[in-house]
Amino acid sequence: MRTNTNWRARLRYEFDKSMSAGTVALIGWLALVSLVVIIVAAAFLSLSGIGPDDGSPVTFVEAAWESLMRTMDAGTMGGDQGWSFRGVSLAVTFAGIFVFSALISVISSGLEGKLDELRKGRSHVIENDHTIILNWSTSIFDIISELVIANQSRKHARIVVMAARDKVEMEEEIAAKVGDLKNTRIICRSGDPTNLYDLAILSPQTSRSVIVLSPDTDDPDSQVIKTVLALVNDPNRRTAPYKIAAEIRDAANAEVATIVGGREMQLVLADDLISRIVVHSSRQAGLSAVYSELLDFDGCEIYTLDQPELAGKPFGAAAMSYDSSTLIGICDKEGKVHLNPSPNRVFEPGEKAIIIAEDDASIRISSTPAVCAKDAILPVVMRERRPERTLILGWNRRGPLITTELARYVAPGSLLTIAADTPQFEQEAASLAVPGSGFTVEYKVIDTSSRTALEALDVPSYDHVLVLGYSDHMSAQSADTRTLITLLQLRKIAERAGKHVSVVSEMIDVRNRELAEVTRADDFVVSNKLVSLMLAQASENEYMAAIFGELLDEEGSEIYLRPLPDYVAVDRPVNFHTIALSALRRGEIAIGYRRQREDDPDERNLGGVTVNPNRTEMISFDKKDMVIVLARD
Repeated sequence: MRTNTNWRARLRYEFDKSMSAGTVALIGWLALVSLVVIIVAAAFLSLSGIGPDDGSPVTFVEAAWESLMRTMDAGTMGGDQGWSFRGVSLAVTFAGIFVFSALISVISSGLEGKLDELRKGRSHVIENDHTIILNWSTSIFDIISELVIANQSRKHARIVVMAARDKVEMEEEIAAKVGDLKNTRIICRSGDPTNLYDLAILSPQTSRSVIVLSPDTDDPDSQVIKTVLALVNDPNRRTAPYKIAAEIRDAANAEVATIVGGREMQLVLADDLISRIVVHSSRQAGLSAVYSELLDFDGCEIYTLDQPELAGKPFGAAAMSYDSSTLIGICDKEGKVHLNPSPNRVFEPGEKAIIIAEDDASIRISSTPAVCAKDAILPVVMRERRPERTLILGWNRRGPLITTELARYVAPGSLLTIAADTPQFEQEAASLAVPGSGFTVEYKVIDTSSRTALEALDVPSYDHVLVLGYSDHMSAQSADTRTLITLLQLRKIAERAGKHVSVVSEMIDVRNRELAEVTRADDFVVSNKLVSLMLAQASENEYMAAIFGELLDEEGSEIYLRPLPDYVAVDRPVNFHTIALSALRRGEIAIGYRRQREDDPDERNLGGVTVNPNRTEMISFDKKDMVIVLARD
């Protein structure tokens, strides 16, 4: 009895397994049932001699065909004659109705299951030369927008996104916030970017580049590091190096990330990047527009490419060899970046030129020597640094970095006042470690959106006012709303005092910048936008992180806005070649200018900033205009 029970249990177990195998297995069982019914009916008809008219018997093959027709179509038996044949046909038809009803249900369920699987975004991507974006953050929309611009000259441009989110939700949000994708197609997949199996879905072996975003989680840097680790140490990875651009928030994690990614990865330190640009922009209004122009794909970009014609030329002579491009540095054979090298530094064969240009097709060495008005070039004017008073309103995790960076640039005797009311602000402000000496830091706990509290600070007495967003404790929109209120209060205070107050503000969402224009602040630094631009550029140019690392490093060459009348006479029109030569004589590189005139068109909202102008065009300047230079001091 026990053996019989085991046999039945085993048979039932095998049947259950086959039934749970999926749609194909179920269709197979239904086909088997149909075959059995047809064979049994055909055998019965052929052996019994029963025919359609109760008189003429049918063969087995003919009986099988008649049974098949009645199984597939119930209406076939309508013309049958003879009650015996009708009875067999009726039984076969009932069996067919059951089988085909079940078949339709199985196919419908199978299609629904397949659609659900596709909706989950788990199917493999088969693409070539595509850009992969891993993880999800608010930066992704600006990154995609920039890559869409960069992809306009490419055929079959693809961007593949993977994050731990619903595929359809990602597609809908991208469509709503990015808008026109032009010739770029977005492909979304749901998965864990730290999982090797999930990464394989994206075909990283055939990708053009990979961007790893810092996700909105409690420990984003560890997620980024694990993702890069999974990419570069995948047993099935390609032999050619990947081009990875990864975002890290905390500089303390940069060393580990660099060890993991090695030479295949460009690291973008998000908080460090934003902090440095905020400080530089707070001391030089309009500077954020210069950085934005260099980082976005709409306008001028930085290219690193071979220029064999420059071999053997001194850098100074090479810098004067272009009419529509600006040579700013050299990338040596080891891949090290040298911005604003000595004018006597000679280009070696195999070294690459670092050039600002509208596109790579416009980079051409001029066939004629540069024409300069040397009599318009003025001698160097030495300006003595004086102590500065800086006010920071608001606080976030970048506050300590901004304070440290500011201390490196101000003259001894300078004062920094920090006012905010965030949780733990007093403890964080009291523990600030400021490098160097002669820089005083004081802090006050106030409501920065209150007019009374701001007036008590005597805002007009400060040289620079910097408004930070409360992004650590508020959503992006709430933080920007608080910033807008503060800017409006500052505007009223300045109007009442009858004095211009230099205000630079940090915005979180680029869409709020237009609203902030009414506050008449001198400059805006859109933090998320800058990080997005940097990641997008790094995915296209493997030297971009190193270039901007030197641009924002106090020991390297940095971008400055300086009075143009210090360089050339403004009583006559001059071309930019003349300004460039004047800058070269000071050991600097002129990359553009800033004019603030109502009659000048500013379609791109860059505050009058022009980067990489045509060097042969004659332009009239006045004493308020600024020249944008790359200099070491």
